[in-house]
Order: sequence, then structure tokens, then C-alpha cells
Amino acid sequence: MKVLGFNGSPRKNWNTATLLRKALEGAASQGAETEFVHLNDLRYRGCQSCFGCKTIGGKSYGSCATRDDLTPFLERVKTADAIVMGSPVYLGAVTGGMRSFLERLIFPYLVYDAKSTTIFPRKIKTGFIYTMNMTEDTLKGGRFGFDHQIAATDQFLKRIFGVSEWMASTDTYQFEDYSRIYAPRFDPTTKARRRQEVFPLDCQKAFEMGARLAGLDSG
Repeated sequence: MKVLGFNGSPRKNWNTATLLRKALEGAASQGAETEFVHLNDLRYRGCQSCFGCKTIGGKSYGSCATRDDLTPFLERVKTADAIVMGSPVYLGAVTGGMRSFLERLIFPYLVYDAKSTTIFPRKIKTGFIYTMNMTEDTLKGGRFGFDHQIAATDQFLKRIFGVSEWMASTDTYQFEDYSRIYAPRFDPTTKARRRQEVFPLDCQKAFEMGARLAGLDSG
């Protein structure tokens, strides 16, 4: 059992990375071999719309034709048993790095016909961890529309890979020192208390997600 974790945050040791590592710890608790990939360390681009992955008889049919630092990790996905991704929310969406990764991950397997939904050769498990400044009520209320983006990503992951689940860590502790950042909208004391009381629960949820992903049959 091999589980890959892809961190879409530029920070290596803050909310998203911490939760992603907890998910991988959960997978490891079920005997999985895990790998943490920090996307911000890689030099890569999003989909280039070359359609090499869909050219009939082409050497890249079913695979991304672009060759860069992301290529070997996309190849590893083909033999992985599960993948878990994590991203903070920037301007109501996942980070640019995560979006580019998703384009390269999903599009080569998406089929333009009425019969097939994917040409990925088997079912694997996928999970997504979102971290955000917005509260849980704001997320559920759909004020910024991010709930629809979560649903769309979840639908694509299920369509291409077969199994998907997600979790959100809301109202996160964004800065190590709120006194150094101009952010009068937030109460540092309330944020710190939530970090101490709620974030450990989110860490446990991430751990349990990883354990489930490693424990399910691949199908």
C-alpha cells in the first residue's frame, strides 16, 4: 500500500502541511508506505492545452505530455493506492500551485465521450484537506462560493479515480505573531484559543481520513 500526499501550501510546517502529515500518519498506522510532496519546491506549470494526452495514436495518450518537475510524481500516482491533497484557500479558491497540479493530474484521464468517464486504469482512493480563514458557517452558507468549488473537485476526483472524501479546517490560526501583521478584523486571543482547542480535533480527523484511505479496498 502506497499513499502519496501533495501539499499545495507554500508553507512547509503550518496548518495545511500539519494536517496533511497527520493524514499520512493515519495511513502509516494501517501499514501504508507514505510520501510527502511539497509542490512549492517543484518547478511546473498547469495544463498547456496541447491535447497530447488525447491525441489518437500519440505517444502521450492518457498521460500528460508536459515534462517538468511534476512529471515523476504524476507517474507515481499511476501505481499509488491512494493520494491525499491539501491546500489553503486563497481568494476563495485553492492555491495556484494546487490548481495547476489538479489540471495535470485529472485532465489526461478525462474522456470526451458519452460512455466513459475516465481512462485511469483502476480505482484508487483520494482525499482532500482544505484550510481556511473563513468560519464553518460561512463555508456552509456559500457566501464566497467555495462550497461549490469543493463539490466540483470532489466530483472530478470520484469520476476519475473512483473514491474521494474531503475535510475542512476552518477559522484557522493564520499567523505566528498577530501583533506583527495588520489584521484588525481578527481577535488574536480568540484565534489562539481555537488553535489550542479545535485544531487538535482537526488533526485527529485528518489522521482518521488517512487511516480510512489506507484501509479501504482499492477496487
